[in-house]
Amino acid sequence: MATSPLSGSEPIEQTTEEVSSPWAGIIYDALMAADIRQCTYVPDAGHAVLINKMRASPNVKATVLTTEEEGIAIAAGAWAGGDRSVLLMQSSGVGNCINMLSLIANCRMPLLTIVTMRGEWAEFNPWQSAMGRATPEAFAIMGVQVVRVDSIDELEDAISSAATMAFDSDQAIAVLLSQKMLGRKEWVKQ
Repeated sequence: MATSPLSGSEPIEQTTEEVSSPWAGIIYDALMAADIRQCTYVPDAGHAVLINKMRASPNVKATVLTTEEEGIAIAAGAWAGGDRSVLLMQSSGVGNCINMLSLIANCRMPLLTIVTMRGEWAEFNPWQSAMGRATPEAFAIMGVQVVRVDSIDELEDAISSAATMAFDSDQAIAVLLSQKMLGRKEWVKQ
């Protein structure tokens, strides 16, 4: 097990599989190609490798959030200030964003969010299942277009296409990374 600092000295534990996961690098490269300058996130083991890459980039301002909906407000401010941003979250955080998504819809602002899915394939934690099932519909109800990625072969094109749709046509786009693509999660006992 390795640890990675996310903000200050707060480590988040990662399995060897998460550290060596190739999908984080693919997403990072696509976000850099899309000129993303701000990244917001609630610390999450699923996104830890990508978060660390974003934090290490000299071209990206990475901001730790206390709750996911703050990332929507920051995305609106970034857009108003001429920057492109991405909100990284887990599917369990989508429910926290429902009311704030009205800001994006009413102001016709772009939003790009990348969501690691839980409550799907081989889920060990039953508390993740309800929001995992509701995530695509919750986004759809709030006018956010969903792009689902089930295979790493689809990933680069999906992120690039989502960024184009978000920033070139002022749409709200959520890229859902399937749990099957991300890999099996296991309860780690200390």
